Amino acid sequence: MKNSDMRERVGISGFGVYLPPYRVDLEDWCEWTGAHWDKTNAVIGRSFRMRGPDQSVYTMAANAIMRLIEQYDIDPRDVGFLGLGTESSTDNSAGAIIVKGILDDGLRARGLPALSRRCEVPEIKHACLGGIYALKQGLRYLALETEPRCAIVVSADIAEYARGSTGEPTQGAGAIAMLLERDPKLLDIELSHIGSVSSYRAVDFRKPVMRNLIRGKLNCHFQDLPVFNGKYSTTCYLDETLHALEDMLRRMDRRPADYYHELAAVFMHRPYHRMPLTSLALSYLFGLAKNGPSGREELEVYARAASLESDAVVREMHSSPDILDLVRNGDIDADVYPLSIELVKSFRTSESFKALVEKKMSLGAEPMKDIGNVYCAALPAWLAAGLEEAAGSGLDLVGKPVLAVGYGSGDAAEAIPMRLTSTWEDAAARIGFTAALQPQQTLTRKQYENLHDNGQADGLIAPETGFIIESVGSSAQPGINDEGIEYYRFLS
Repeated sequence: MKNSDMRERVGISGFGVYLPPYRVDLEDWCEWTGAHWDKTNAVIGRSFRMRGPDQSVYTMAANAIMRLIEQYDIDPRDVGFLGLGTESSTDNSAGAIIVKGILDDGLRARGLPALSRRCEVPEIKHACLGGIYALKQGLRYLALETEPRCAIVVSADIAEYARGSTGEPTQGAGAIAMLLERDPKLLDIELSHIGSVSSYRAVDFRKPVMRNLIRGKLNCHFQDLPVFNGKYSTTCYLDETLHALEDMLRRMDRRPADYYHELAAVFMHRPYHRMPLTSLALSYLFGLAKNGPSGREELEVYARAASLESDAVVREMHSSPDILDLVRNGDIDADVYPLSIELVKSFRTSESFKALVEKKMSLGAEPMKDIGNVYCAALPAWLAAGLEEAAGSGLDLVGKPVLAVGYGSGDAAEAIPMRLTSTWEDAAARIGFTAALQPQQTLTRKQYENLHDNGQADGLIAPETGFIIESVGSSAQPGINDEGIEYYRFLS
């Protein structure tokens, strides 16, 4: 195969969004728990979504794809790849094929053809990065496929934390489907420039099955609550995204600060509102240290404002700490870049931060404060919200570069350079992110606690459309064994 064949334009042509209607208002939650609303609002957001009693990651994924198919007039027979990225699977054998089966029933009920029989159906898991890995696999599929096919990737997740834990206000649930095509209508993605890194981090964020067995939590209301260490997880996120961006810039042969200044918008994995802002600020400052004399001069200005010695900061920025040593040494709350973190705190008050970080990360930031952390779907959701907002605002972004950075605990990160196409505005106008925020039911304290702990709550408004779980099998007889297997129904 010729090299030119591998460089065919591939990218994203559309988004489909599904959010469950059950909403927890974080100002209410602060009253229930005694948390500080001002801090919660500034750092985390305004609300988060919860799955309903008859919903799973598979029904949410199917709902998002159905919306994608209808909004972008996709012929299901043209879909040759259907990828699912999630860390909320409830079946350790099947994955995306479940979503395909659910969809086929719904498509037939709508009078549409089923998805192609000649369709790949992988499920990909790596914490919050599974959806981005599925995106890359779908793009590679298109780059190699010789027939006129398209691909659909759906990122769907359910983020649940124990009540009373530090992660509780960062819960969420939802699904985002993406249409991938050659000659994309929305975002061009150049596969050869994607930065990829990974490092094993042990106790960053895990979901060991053994933990649920030890605690006796494997029951009909399955909760896969994570093991996590907040300060250490923050350190891992910052370090891994920093290295992914460095790898991307190496592949592009670009000077860091020059590239960041050119960007029209930046979207990153967001476990909560402030985290990506800190990550981009840190990456920009690290880039200055490696951007030649002009970069060093700018860095010295910020260092003086923070009362830091710039040479010491630069030495730290050129160091290569082993984050896993924090676990080995029993000191997971330590900073591996203490001077750089102090510099970020000072930089956050500067006009440069507002122009280079806040402004470039402003598109879609407000609506994202109302869905919570949706793990694999967090980055695709922000892209969908931001591009819809840009189209509604009439921004001229044709040909402009944007950046997407995915992250998954464990750890791995992907830095993806993108560019808006000439037809982006029409494709973005079809996304429907704002519409997906409705309908919504704000839960009472009792409803929230019961839904969280038991999977059921009185007074919930049942969905009138879309896919739901109709029943769960319980037979273990020789004739048919369907114990624990979900059966689904489409509410047309």
